[in-house]
Amino acid sequence: MTRTNDRHGLGALTLGALGVVYGDIGTSPLYTMKEVFNPANNVPLDATNIIGAVSVIFWALMLVVTLKYVILILRADNRGEGGIMALTALAATSTPTRRTALLLTGVLGAALFYGDSVITPAISVLGAVEGLEAITPAFKPYVLPISLIVIIGLFMAQRFGTEAVGKLFGPIITVWFLVLGVMGALQIARQPGILEALNPLEAFAFLQARGWHLFVIMGSIVLALTGAEALYADMGHFGARPIRIAWTTLVLPSLALNYMGQGALLMSDPGALESPFYRLFPSSLLIPAVLLATAASVIASQAVISGAYSMTKQAIQLGLLPRMHILNTSEKEAGQIYVPMVNWVVMVAVLLATVGFGSSSALASAYGIAVTITMFITTMLTFFVVRYAWNHSLALALAATGLFLLIDAVLVVSCSLKLLQGGWFPLVMGAAIFAIMSTWKRGRELLIEHIRRDDPDLIPFITSLAEDKEAHRIERTAVYAVANPGTVPQALMHNMKHYQVLHEQNLILTVKFEEVPRVPIGERVRVTHLVKGFWRVEMSYGFMDEPDIPTALEQCASQGLTIDQGATSYFLSREIVVPTPGSGMAHWRESLFATMSRNAGSVAEFFKLPHGCVVELGTRVQI
Repeated sequence: MTRTNDRHGLGALTLGALGVVYGDIGTSPLYTMKEVFNPANNVPLDATNIIGAVSVIFWALMLVVTLKYVILILRADNRGEGGIMALTALAATSTPTRRTALLLTGVLGAALFYGDSVITPAISVLGAVEGLEAITPAFKPYVLPISLIVIIGLFMAQRFGTEAVGKLFGPIITVWFLVLGVMGALQIARQPGILEALNPLEAFAFLQARGWHLFVIMGSIVLALTGAEALYADMGHFGARPIRIAWTTLVLPSLALNYMGQGALLMSDPGALESPFYRLFPSSLLIPAVLLATAASVIASQAVISGAYSMTKQAIQLGLLPRMHILNTSEKEAGQIYVPMVNWVVMVAVLLATVGFGSSSALASAYGIAVTITMFITTMLTFFVVRYAWNHSLALALAATGLFLLIDAVLVVSCSLKLLQGGWFPLVMGAAIFAIMSTWKRGRELLIEHIRRDDPDLIPFITSLAEDKEAHRIERTAVYAVANPGTVPQALMHNMKHYQVLHEQNLILTVKFEEVPRVPIGERVRVTHLVKGFWRVEMSYGFMDEPDIPTALEQCASQGLTIDQGATSYFLSREIVVPTPGSGMAHWRESLFATMSRNAGSVAEFFKLPHGCVVELGTRVQI
């Protein structure tokens, strides 16, 4: 590739990163300053406090986003992928006990991410549409209905995919950030005293003056940081370098200028607190500003919705959620997927949150706690990556993450103060999703234990079949997909019991999803010959891979096993789970697992098995 093409590719990735990665944090100026000086926070609106608050916001962006995410965490590259699942897999490389604890911590962080996927669309769209009130108070009754229409339209459009719309994301968000910077700079020119906010001592003095009340203020300041997790979560889509370039060249300067511009406006006109963002614009530009803000908020929402789809796919392949129907919406980008079940569940939750809270100010109380806990978990996992995956000293690992852990802990405590005002909402959602994930994982473990305990051992059984001269064999290939390769597949026993038929080639197939993003194609399939007519085939996928069993079986030829796809039958066992009192899990969890198991998506569809070649047998299993 030429140097020109390199630059072109880097430019396109940087533009894409602007659209997808920074939409959430880019819409924070819509409501952050208004919430910092909310009368409930009891902060006098004077020049000293305005400069101090803006300084805290600026240095929070520098410490949390620039130093923690852009410089440190983007280095935690798990085979090119990022996000809390990838980080968990990278961190969980130590002792088994620590590994289990870290995996559970990562699952908690993933569960809380869904809370963010609900709050972000609601607060972003409401915050943008509320700009109509700045045009005329007569629009106030229409803010909520218009917001609901925008949200419904956003989720209805998901099934068409984001490829076409995605091409517009980068340019629109680029215009958005340029507008943020220009409008902020105009106010700074009128009130240059706000530039004192660049001095970190102003931030320190502001927080020191608050005393213990600083936790209340930080609960509002954190609104400026929401969306920071997206930098790492979307690393696999764009790469670390484009994300860093976008932040340092456009996003950070624009945000800093806008927050200082809002501060300058409030210094000269305290009455602008009612809507400090929209008061930056002259009245003639308010309508375009509202339209641009709404477009930016929709893009910000799209980013977390797409993230919820990706998180769901990863959770399914790590055994944390039952199979669901997943559609690829792009022929070029494997990462662009649509999960109908997740889409409609999240849409209903967003609509309920929008109606229930009614305004961006009310939602601000709910916003933050799930995000800050996730940020704390990310920093904690990063410590284990630095210490054990990268093999650095304990002192260096603590030095690299200690300050960030302290900041994250302050943010978590600050947001916890808003628990009764709405902070409970994302926590309840996260707890419910954590219960679902942990129940599914434990239920699958119990199911496999039951199969291992009750079904006969594989090798003695197939050895006796291989030595049976009278067994009726047909010239076809049978693929038995099993969770436990050491026991006899139920379908094989049924074939022998009811039909007394044995296929010429019998493959005992197990599919494993490794705790890495992707498994190289050359390492995907392992073939082991067992006895005459029987082979064990092991397939490995990463949690970002697209499983396709027929395609993977073609690789068996290089290991001495030739398979005629046109003469192959796939035998699947579908366990009908029956909850029983006693050991295992609590009865409600067993009932939940049984319900999820009954409603899980098709195995054949999930693994792309050809229609007409699948035989599915059901067995009742008590756990």
